[in-house]
Amino acid sequence: MRGHRFGFTLIELLVVIAIVAILAAILFPVFARAKEAAKNTACLSNGRQIGMALRMYVADNDDTMPIFYAYNSQPPAGQPGHKGVEVLLLAYSGAKDIFRSPLDAGGPYTSQDVPGADTYWKAYGSSYRFTKCLFSVVPGESSQNNELYSYGWTVTDGMVEYPAESRQIRLEMFPFFSRKFDTTCLRYGYDCDPPYNYFRQWSSTGGTVIFSDGHAKFLTSAGQFDETRVNPEGRKSGEPTGNPEPWEDTWYWVCD
Repeated sequence: MRGHRFGFTLIELLVVIAIVAILAAILFPVFARAKEAAKNTACLSNGRQIGMALRMYVADNDDTMPIFYAYNSQPPAGQPGHKGVEVLLLAYSGAKDIFRSPLDAGGPYTSQDVPGADTYWKAYGSSYRFTKCLFSVVPGESSQNNELYSYGWTVTDGMVEYPAESRQIRLEMFPFFSRKFDTTCLRYGYDCDPPYNYFRQWSSTGGTVIFSDGHAKFLTSAGQFDETRVNPEGRKSGEPTGNPEPWEDTWYWVCD
């Protein structure tokens, strides 16, 4: 009787391993893209809810935009006394979690500013950045990076000339903020030399923008971003201001 062979030969095992490796190489990027696409969708959904909360706030406050605050870490988010736009909108948003984007991976500065904070949401209460020129700035009350503003203005709903095009709120991080696209760091000011490096890639495709009329859109290019309007009169983000200073030569720098 012939003997029966059990098991695999070395060559057969190597062939199986090679097939598995090829399938993994094909499928893993697909799974990664699907996971990121789901996060992008969830981020956009958050944006729509924030936009609705903003519109309800404005309707209840004589058509006046909320007070501007940004990046306040003394005290940090979640602690008594913390000041942020998201705190003002909380009564209308119903939950502070809508200000946390699933894409939020923090940045090089967040954990330095607030130890243990690996996201902008944990450090400052929001994964989304508020456009200063489209909010009300109150002297001695509005603050950014824990510093009070000495100047101010009031923005009302009726002052916004192009509400469907005006970028009221945006995701903190866009892929085109990287040094690959912004080689001099003068266009957006994120991927700069230390200690002024704030960039970390959150999404490889784009980010959510919330407009003054309450609708939200996922933008995928710097061109789209620069065309959004950033002040009540309707100046575009990438539009030159005429100021020779490199950090103030576009309306992005003045208002964002």
